[in-house]
Amino acid sequence: MSCFAQEYRVNGYVKDVNNNPIAYANVVITKNSEGIEGSANGTSTDESGYFIIESLSAGNYTLKISFLGYTTYTKAVDLDGHTKFDTVVLEENLEALEDVTIVAKRPTVKRLVDRLVFNVENSTLSNNNVLDVLKHTPGVLVHDGSITIKNSTPTVYINDRRVHLSSSEVQQLLEGTSATNVKSIEVITNPPAKYEAEGGAVLNIVTSKNIVAGYNGSVFGNYKQGSEFPKYSFGTSHFFKTKKLNTYVNYSINPRKDFRNNSESLNFTDNTSWETDLKKTRKSKNQNINANIDYDFNENNSLGFSTNILVAPREDTKTRINSLTEVFNSTKVLDSTFNTSNNQVNETFNLAFTLDYTHKFKKIGEKLSVSLHHTNYDFSGFQDVNTGYFLPNTSVAFRNNKFQTFSSQEIKLYTGQIDYELPISDSEQFEAGGKVSNINSESILNQFTFENDIKTEDLQNSDTFLYDETNYALYTSYSKDWDAWSLQGGLRAEFTNIKGNSLSTNLINNNDYIKFFPSLYILNRLNENNEIYFSYNRRIHRPRYSQLNPFKYFLNDNAYVTGDPNLRPQIDDIFTFGYTLNNKYTFEIYYSFEKDPTYEVTFQDNVDNILKYINTNIDSNISYGLDFTTYTEILPKWNLYALTSLFYYENQFFTFEGTNELLAVDKWSLYAQIINYFTFLKDNSLTADITYLYISPLVDGVSNISSRSGLDINLRKTLWNNRASISIGAMDIFNTQNFTQSTKYLNQDVFLKSRMENRLFTFGFNYKFGNYRLTSNKKDIELNERERLGNSSN
Repeated sequence: MSCFAQEYRVNGYVKDVNNNPIAYANVVITKNSEGIEGSANGTSTDESGYFIIESLSAGNYTLKISFLGYTTYTKAVDLDGHTKFDTVVLEENLEALEDVTIVAKRPTVKRLVDRLVFNVENSTLSNNNVLDVLKHTPGVLVHDGSITIKNSTPTVYINDRRVHLSSSEVQQLLEGTSATNVKSIEVITNPPAKYEAEGGAVLNIVTSKNIVAGYNGSVFGNYKQGSEFPKYSFGTSHFFKTKKLNTYVNYSINPRKDFRNNSESLNFTDNTSWETDLKKTRKSKNQNINANIDYDFNENNSLGFSTNILVAPREDTKTRINSLTEVFNSTKVLDSTFNTSNNQVNETFNLAFTLDYTHKFKKIGEKLSVSLHHTNYDFSGFQDVNTGYFLPNTSVAFRNNKFQTFSSQEIKLYTGQIDYELPISDSEQFEAGGKVSNINSESILNQFTFENDIKTEDLQNSDTFLYDETNYALYTSYSKDWDAWSLQGGLRAEFTNIKGNSLSTNLINNNDYIKFFPSLYILNRLNENNEIYFSYNRRIHRPRYSQLNPFKYFLNDNAYVTGDPNLRPQIDDIFTFGYTLNNKYTFEIYYSFEKDPTYEVTFQDNVDNILKYINTNIDSNISYGLDFTTYTEILPKWNLYALTSLFYYENQFFTFEGTNELLAVDKWSLYAQIINYFTFLKDNSLTADITYLYISPLVDGVSNISSRSGLDINLRKTLWNNRASISIGAMDIFNTQNFTQSTKYLNQDVFLKSRMENRLFTFGFNYKFGNYRLTSNKKDIELNERERLGNSSN
């Protein structure tokens, strides 16, 4: 005789009052027997706030859901069938946090359906600046003046607000911002329709925020010693909260000197060659101000103001470049030399202001947001270039040449955005919105030559370039969760109108286009520990404003940088299929097709012996590969994070001269990053991380880049009941992150060897004062149109 007992399940979602999912909340269900609590069963919510408890028999139960900082939810359950809860809303219990002491901990990694979340708050990395944290963020590569994810430049956001800075200024901002207040970094490889279609992946930097009325602040500093010069960063942060007002302000200053030594070889078609040794020293003292002010009129209406200011004053922004070039004839005998000195002085003011209004409706999670933004960017630069030409074994020049360049760029950006969010049901969400933006840019270049010390304007190489761009965007998205499935789909449409005008040549370029950007995410939870997912996304990369300028900006007598006002936007189509095993190991297969990517291509003119750096569209890029990631515990105080990416990259491009034939450079490459996180002492107040990075040879545009690797070690110790902390570390211990770049096809033969101050000794400190324990709730950071501002640093 057999007996069968029916088994039931309990499932649902846990969210806060703003309809945000609460991940890793404790969910416990206890069976009651005659009023006495009996056996218990439990789980924790996943990243979407979802929980499920299975294999339960019929009976009376008590369900408890708890999470630090929130009031525990308790409900009696009479279980006689499968039970799905409406969304469980946890309310903040602000007073419960007053006696919490936060100690240093290991960073953690969470993978969501469309993003990876790297939690760094109070970790060993938090005494560094934000740029250093990005160097340890899974999947993010920071090297040689660029930030890339899967071979693409991401758009940077701070607290879901886009930061409108050029690529070089983004790095300056992040390097001058302490990571003390960073809660997490979200790597969104396939952004949903809500995010702008501009850029590749999205990096969203989420900062901490006061959650209890009171004041707290901190002072911080960071010192780095390179092989040539020291680099400093100092700053202070302040939080203040009342019942309705919440404020945050951060100021930092970053005085430093950077050194770079390049060796370059050019082989011309007449068998002559140049060998150049270039030394570059750059002095800077950038100052950054970040501030947020939020005011709650009532529980349904709030107003927010934020600003991001970067100032690089003229007296502290100077660059000295000295280069010696040896010219060899066709028999490889030294024919002559020329020595160039280039002294530069630059000044930048980048001021950004955002005003936000949010209205929450009676229905939980339903809200309307309106945002207005303005950026005022002002750059000016001056360079004085002197070149002396010498015969072999002589110290007196047989010819001297001198020219000066004055350049400026003023950009004004205005944007308006509206977003609407509507929870249709406990498991369905609808979003829609629109945005209008206008960018107006004026770029001026005046070049002067000298004959017998008489200064004359070079009208052929002087110009004023006017650029105006207007963009209109609409988007809608829908998401739904079932017991085992999650779906999110969206569509974004953007219409862009462009007008460029070169006053010296009277060339006017008008262009407009409409593009559609669909996105799709599907996830299936096979069981409690395993899931598969698929995503598709289309993105756009618009040329930066400096790349559109048709100027010839001469670096010396024989090299210049130039742009193209007819550059086309790059369109990316990205497909990803992933599988997560045991909630620890993730495998991803991806395919990416990039149409009309823009590169600064190095091109040698074999007729006039001039080296040109040309901003141009190449035909296309194709990339596909396999990524593997894991974050797992090796021992109780030793965690391991590993990322490997085996990928194929092919760049197709047309030659600039001759037959205009289609060529290609391609290569299989490997990217690998391994980070070990250690915790020491009984109170876990001493932490360490050891990071190893390896990048095999790869292709970039029309060039091949050599392999690179690096080993970093960082230690952090908290002191005085977590009121203070110090950190020490060493970056690129074996000085193996320098690289070579080779451009060789048809009549092109250029080789570059770059040496920078990658090996650094670091020391950091942080001291908190005021009501410093009451810190910890999310406040997001965002970085888009402003990303296209300004000039890239060479």
